[in-house]
Amino acid sequence: MRIVVSLGGNALLHRGERPDADIQRTNMVRVATAIAPLAHDHELVLTYGNAPQLDLLAAQSTADAALAAPYPLDLIGAQTQGLIGTLLVRTMRDVLPGRSVVALVTHTRVRADDPAFEHPTGLVGPLYPERPARYLMRKYGWHMAEDRHGRRRVVPAPLPERIVEAGTVRTLLETGAVVVCSGGGGVPVVADRATGALHCVEAVVDKDLAAARLAEELKADFLLVLTDVPNVYADYGTPGRRPVLDVTPAELRAADYPEDSMGPKAEAAARFVENTGQLAAIGALDAAYEIVHGLSGTLVRPDLPIA
Repeated sequence: MRIVVSLGGNALLHRGERPDADIQRTNMVRVATAIAPLAHDHELVLTYGNAPQLDLLAAQSTADAALAAPYPLDLIGAQTQGLIGTLLVRTMRDVLPGRSVVALVTHTRVRADDPAFEHPTGLVGPLYPERPARYLMRKYGWHMAEDRHGRRRVVPAPLPERIVEAGTVRTLLETGAVVVCSGGGGVPVVADRATGALHCVEAVVDKDLAAARLAEELKADFLLVLTDVPNVYADYGTPGRRPVLDVTPAELRAADYPEDSMGPKAEAAARFVENTGQLAAIGALDAAYEIVHGLSGTLVRPDLPIA
């Protein structure tokens, strides 16, 4: 089977942890140990979240007095792909001796007329008090939104249309390599209508939706969305919550999961299953092997045909 895995950002850096390099190295061992058994029997693509790393590098760039202006998000996003990519490659090679593991910086094409560009919602960077936030808004033309006890920068979050390097990923898979790519949803780019040239945009792409798009382009058999909970839950956040073990795309959407947690994961799984007729699943990192074999997690399957 060809499996595309979407690793949650909390798989690489747990909630509340300091973003220190040693902590991330330690967490990568857990990731590699959980994923490696799948690589023995299947073609494997690993995608991953980058929010903590992106926020850290964005804060450092904004605070760097040596720069005339902070680095644009496309360069910071590419930096995170290199940072996380090298950690994943080294740890995966340790648990898969003799296996080729390759990290690839990827770009995600989005539509220039995506409505998201008129309504930015993607939070990036650190939390600022009111006065510094207003200063940055004036100086760089940034949009800011209230977040907990301050303000954070918000940028557009357009939908992924195409993974530019999908053909390269396919070629690498055919050599037997495990491919690490599409970090943080990939670097978002738009195409010039006249020339087709690609231009980077100040935006972010949801990593689960990008993973689903990549899985579709690769003709994958299975999309595996890994997070920090064992299942999707009905009535989550209430005393009556219960695990959902088997669900269709329509049922996932009807549950209306929050946009800041399970919502994008549910939508990604639903899209992949609807567009391909294949299977997806959502569950906990440590149960990755069991999820693929139907022993854990929430299975997302096509609607059964009406007799």
